[in-house]
Amino acid sequence: MAHITTTAPHSAAGFFHGLGNRILSFLTAIAESNSRMREAERLNAMSDAELARIGLKREDIARHVFRDMYYV
Repeated sequence: MAHITTTAPHSAAGFFHGLGNRILSFLTAIAESNSRMREAERLNAMSDAELARIGLKREDIARHVFRDMYYV
């Protein structure tokens, strides 16, 4: 009786999943270090009354923070 040993190659899907996670983590780190994102988080943490005092509505935060970069 003959015995044969084989090894299965690593899954390409697993490789791309891991690569995708690393890229996403990298892009998240860049976004979180961006001062505009910190400003958006600061404004989101404010109450609706506080936002109204500075003339903003919650749905306008992104438009306000990125007003000079994007037409949103």
